[in-house]
Amino acid sequence: MLAEAAQELGVSLHVQTPGAHDPATAAASSVVLAPLEDLHATRQLARRCAAISFENEWLDLAALGALAAEGIRFVPGLEALEQLVSKRSQRQLLNRLNLPSPRWCGLEEVLRPLPRQVSAEEGGDHDRPDPQRSEDHQQDPDEPIAPRLPDGLSFPVMAKASTGGYDGKGTRVLATQVDLESLLADVDPHDWILEQLVSFELELAQLACRDRHGRVQCYPLVQTHQHQQVCDWVLAPAPVPHAVQAHARNLAASLLTAIGYVGMVSLELFYGPGGLQVNEIAPRTHNAGHFTIEACQTSQFAQQLRIVAGLPMGPAELCVPGALMVNLLGFSAAESDYLDQRDALAQLPDAVLHWYGKTGPGLGRKLGHLTLTLHDPDPAQRTQEAMARLATVRQIWPLPPAG
Repeated sequence: MLAEAAQELGVSLHVQTPGAHDPATAAASSVVLAPLEDLHATRQLARRCAAISFENEWLDLAALGALAAEGIRFVPGLEALEQLVSKRSQRQLLNRLNLPSPRWCGLEEVLRPLPRQVSAEEGGDHDRPDPQRSEDHQQDPDEPIAPRLPDGLSFPVMAKASTGGYDGKGTRVLATQVDLESLLADVDPHDWILEQLVSFELELAQLACRDRHGRVQCYPLVQTHQHQQVCDWVLAPAPVPHAVQAHARNLAASLLTAIGYVGMVSLELFYGPGGLQVNEIAPRTHNAGHFTIEACQTSQFAQQLRIVAGLPMGPAELCVPGALMVNLLGFSAAESDYLDQRDALAQLPDAVLHWYGKTGPGLGRKLGHLTLTLHDPDPAQRTQEAMARLATVRQIWPLPPAG
């Protein structure tokens, strides 16, 4: 979709990818066929373009830093990205900026020593050590450490891999002490974090962008809905009060400005009795923003390219009353091109089908998306319109089975 936007803008887009059949290769101006960690190939790429941007945040920043020192320009900058490429660094950043987010800790923090228990023969209760006194709080090095949640966290909690998790991968809900001990047996605790499971009414996403001159623009706040921790559909604009929309814009602007971020970003948010909380930050164009291709004056992809190329940002407002974007998640275990379903979806009124051309088995994968224009000006009626249109899509394209 970035490559298609580049063609429409008349911007030359050069791609480094290890896959000769990567969907972007067909529309790119040129292709450097090499693994993303191949720095020699990235130098070749840099000689063809003014700046390099990224499709995802799974990056070796230390290696790229050597290229930045040679004068190669990255957008976003590596210093800003360093604070966003892992869930742990995101949580640390949100804490420093005092932006609302769930309580959390590093998984290694559950392995704290407990006070040594004193038997009656050793002095009974009268001589029991005070756990607040460091001289009495000494752990026998041969004594096993019982994992326990730190103060402020209680079961259930969400465990997340600090890096690499996507669409529900790299996460576990821990409901009991047994679940916690099972996770510790499987992973390196320094690579995971724990978050308090949040009670929320809606999941939201705020897309925003900032250019190299410090100007910030926000897209309409959207509601997202998940199926088995994968985004199922997105409703724009979100059916929430104007004060909530303004708060989300302020959160995004504060974050981008504080770290000097340049480019597109998406804040995934929880909205509930406690107001807004930042769940995760995606430093790139985002699935929740695919609706912008048809529904906004400037798509998120065109906006990212404009910022990287140093062009003025385009307006981010809706050009229709609303839109529903439905992800087309593979529902067949066998490899399929879903031609009948795609033909039926393409016949729906006020609908635009995007098919990604992915190869291989697709059960549960995002194989494409459908954007449907909504027309009702009333927010409540527009939500009903969206759900009616979603039901029509479901008759053609069912959700993948659970499990």
